Amino acid sequence: MKQRLRVLAAVALPLLLAACVPAVRMKGDAGLLNAQLAREQALAHADHWVLQGRLGVSDGKDGGSGSFSWTQNGDQYEFVLRAPITGKSFRLSGDPAGALLEGLDPGPLRGPDAEALMRKALGWEVPLRDLRAWVLGLRADSGPAELSFGADRLPSLLQQDGWAVDYREWDATREPPLPKKVYAEKLPYKVKLSIESWQFQ
Repeated sequence: MKQRLRVLAAVALPLLLAACVPAVRMKGDAGLLNAQLAREQALAHADHWVLQGRLGVSDGKDGGSGSFSWTQNGDQYEFVLRAPITGKSFRLSGDPAGALLEGLDPGPLRGPDAEALMRKALGWEVPLRDLRAWVLGLRADSGPAELSFGADRLPSLLQQDGWAVDYREWDATREPPLPKKVYAEKLPYKVKLSIESWQFQ
C-alpha cells in the first residue's frame, strides 16, 4: 500500500507542479509584432464568418452560460445564445443603425447600442464591439493595446480598453492561426468564449 502511494505521489506531484507553472509570456519584440501585424493584415477584411461554441459570463456574483452562434456579414451581425437551463436564450441582431434583442421577457427590445441592450436586459457587460476583433486574435480599433506573446509566438495576453484578454488556446492548423479559447476580464466582469468551429464565407 505504501509503495502504491509513493508511486501515485511520484506521478501526481509533477502534474500538480506543472499546473501551477504560469503561462510563458513575453513582451513583443520587432519580430513578434511584425508577425502579429501580418496576421492582422491577412484578417483585416475577414468580416463574413460564422463561429460556434460555448459562452460564459459573470459579474462576480451572477452569470449565465450556454452554446452560441455568431454570424457576421459585414456590419450586420446575429448572435444567438441557447441556454435552456438558465432560461436566458435570446437572439441579438443588428448593424450600425441599431440593435434588436429578442427572446426575453417582457418582449423585443430595440436600441442604438447592442452592448447597452444586453446590459439593460441581462445585466451582462460584454464588450461586443471590441470582441468582434478579439475573437479573431486582433487588436480592436478602440484605442491603444498592449500585447504579450506565448511560447508559440502567438498573442497570449491583450490589454485594451480596460479589458485583459487571455488567449488560452489557438488553432494552429489554420493559416493564419485563430483563437479557440478567449477569456476577457474587466473586474468584476468576465466573458469566456470556447470556440468549437469557424466558417468563413
